[in-house]
Amino acid sequence: MMIRKDVLTTGQVAQICNVAPRTVTKWFDNGQLRGYRIPGSKDRRIPLSELIRFMKEHNIPTDSLEKGKIRILVIDSQVEYAARFADELQTKGSFEVKCAHSSFDAGLLAQKFSPNVILIDLMSRDIDAQNVCNYVRNNQELADCSLIAIAGGLSEKEADNLQQQGFDAVVTDSSDTKQVLTHIQRCCSIFQ
Repeated sequence: MMIRKDVLTTGQVAQICNVAPRTVTKWFDNGQLRGYRIPGSKDRRIPLSELIRFMKEHNIPTDSLEKGKIRILVIDSQVEYAARFADELQTKGSFEVKCAHSSFDAGLLAQKFSPNVILIDLMSRDIDAQNVCNYVRNNQELADCSLIAIAGGLSEKEADNLQQQGFDAVVTDSSDTKQVLTHIQRCCSIFQ
């Protein structure tokens, strides 16, 4: 069962209502969905109680607030490995997993899928992990997304450096699904 924060971003509201983030922004800006702006920013926040009121008033099912799956985007240029890894994750928890095999596909899927967690294989060809990291960190709609880097054989110093660059966690053994799951659970603070 998912337990959500008391205050949500427009991206989280869009995920819950299954609409585009810009639709939520329009609801907010025209006063249909009440909330507040972060001082000194354009960021909007919607209290959970207000979202529930809005959803009931507009006959939008509220069951997605009580249950659902954590959305994970796996970015790996090795198509077969990524598919096996995604299948393994789905058997281990309540996850919806999608795969991207290039930086371009990763950007498109991140916007469309609004993942809670992005797992990036740093050893992948055609994937600029730092570019993906920067894209996520600079995108308001992905502000709550956790980034986990996966790369075998990294030193502790290299792992620390990746976290300083914007990754939430680093997994140094790509075959250790248990370690990946531990990091997913730790990173997903909006879910329990």
